Amino acid sequence: MRPLEHRVPRGQKRREEIAAIAEQIFLELGFAETTMQIVATRAGASKETLYRHFGCKAELFSEVMNARCQRFMTGAAEVCAHENDPATVLAAIGSALLDLILSPNGLAMYRIVVTETVRTPELGHIFFNLGPNRLLAQVSDYLKSMTAAGKLNCPQPVLAAKLFLGAVSSSHQMRELAIPGVEIIGEEEKKMYVDEAVAMFLARYGRP
Repeated sequence: MRPLEHRVPRGQKRREEIAAIAEQIFLELGFAETTMQIVATRAGASKETLYRHFGCKAELFSEVMNARCQRFMTGAAEVCAHENDPATVLAAIGSALLDLILSPNGLAMYRIVVTETVRTPELGHIFFNLGPNRLLAQVSDYLKSMTAAGKLNCPQPVLAAKLFLGAVSSSHQMRELAIPGVEIIGEEEKKMYVDEAVAMFLARYGRP
């Protein structure tokens, strides 16, 4: 007898397809100008079908953000689970984070949140709960476990995680948001920046 193949339920697959199309529309038009009718039309679905999967536009945006963040979080979780060297883990997470936030889509999505959250505060909560807060929790849990294992000395792992993630992301992200394309960071510079952030972190929190 042939083993059963893992299949995504048809309804879930259609939901993911619609969310992928909606992501491109949000990036193209922004949150305010995107309508459920536009999404339904481009997805080749009726509005009734769309509302059956997503109760409102904010819920659809939440699904888009969740899918984007889940891809990143899955990779970060695998690194944390299979690598015991803090320097290697932090460098991998830092590099992946820079790639994510400095990508054209990453910057565009962040601009949408910043622009629209004044009128729709729910977007800010969706973004932070699905993205930065989840990553912060994952990194702080890792730092806590490495401290318990005697490989790090992080008495306040949440604070330590905030400091590391901020050191990696804030400077380049702010520059690209304020003056897009003014200085494209190359792979060599990116690696050097992450390596320095890791070295600085370990100088404070590493075991002697």
